[in-house]
Amino acid sequence: MNIKGMVLLLIMLPMVSLGSTAQPLSIAEVGRKLFFDPNLSEPAGQSCASCHVSTAGFADPDREIPVSRGIHPDRFGPRNTPSIAYSMFSPALYYDNSEQHYVGGQFYDGRAKTLEDQAKEPFLDRVEMANPDSAAVVRKVRAADYADEFLQVFGKDGLADIDKAFNNIAVAIAAFERTPAFRPFTSKYDYYLAGEVTLTESEMRGLRLFEAEDKGNCAACHPSQADDKGNPPLFTDYTYDNLGLPANEKNPFYAQSAEFNPEGRGYIDVGLAATTGRDEDRGKFKVTTLRNIALTAPYFHNGIVSSLTETVQFYNTRDTRQDWGRPEVSENVNTDELGDLGLTEAEVADIVAFMETLTDGYLPR
Repeated sequence: MNIKGMVLLLIMLPMVSLGSTAQPLSIAEVGRKLFFDPNLSEPAGQSCASCHVSTAGFADPDREIPVSRGIHPDRFGPRNTPSIAYSMFSPALYYDNSEQHYVGGQFYDGRAKTLEDQAKEPFLDRVEMANPDSAAVVRKVRAADYADEFLQVFGKDGLADIDKAFNNIAVAIAAFERTPAFRPFTSKYDYYLAGEVTLTESEMRGLRLFEAEDKGNCAACHPSQADDKGNPPLFTDYTYDNLGLPANEKNPFYAQSAEFNPEGRGYIDVGLAATTGRDEDRGKFKVTTLRNIALTAPYFHNGIVSSLTETVQFYNTRDTRQDWGRPEVSENVNTDELGDLGLTEAEVADIVAFMETLTDGYLPR
């Protein structure tokens, strides 16, 4: 295990304990062991937890580069790692006929319909955990010190058939990602909604701006109130937008060998369109939750900005400041809800102050 993996393991294990192993095993407990196992990459050294750390909002803690690094230090993906906190609430990808757009799914481009589908992909991605095939992953689980526990949960044949075993691995990880550790709802804003704390004047101004249709209008895509099922606000509507982001010239993915990026500097990330095949989806990426947003820098799918203030300023001045650069994908840009919001610097600061109330782990006095 590399030093980063060892540190993350020590940080995370006590924070997501599901109880005594003396109790009957659950699928989620087995999923926890899979999630933290650094031996499931090729070579060993990277686990799911390496790029999804609780202290970083279950996103990548690495701030050195704008995107995420795989088990091989010279391999990079084109995007940064999205948070998997609250991801259990995202519906399977579907097309909303009434609104004429896609909703849900996992990853920035919705290519995985469910948590189970999502859990499988990093194992086999040549840039991430770099296993040659699912059989290699299953062999490693068969040799793991928790293999007997895996079989207790999935039956004595739970690792016999490669396809079924790989599916069982994904089911277990997804079960772990549905536990309360990934959806605590313990931010200051949650306690404010429960009437247990008050927001500061700046935070209250930020909330009003966040919800005001004629100002920030952030809540149009990041709803700040409970949903129709009674869930606390999830701060995403799970839709997709082209925000008009420029390509990030600092993205090390562009300089990768042709084996991993055959298009070189000509690479264009088309987002949702890679999943749907529709031109009208080019440049659209999933609206991410703003819960724990203060912990998940850098921001946007390509990590092009490093602070919340800069993020809000992009929404505020995209169309009025030339230095942002040209959109990577010029079609389908959302010009109705952002680009020229007319916010003052003080108003931007207030919106940021409000978003900082969305971090889990707040302790009301």
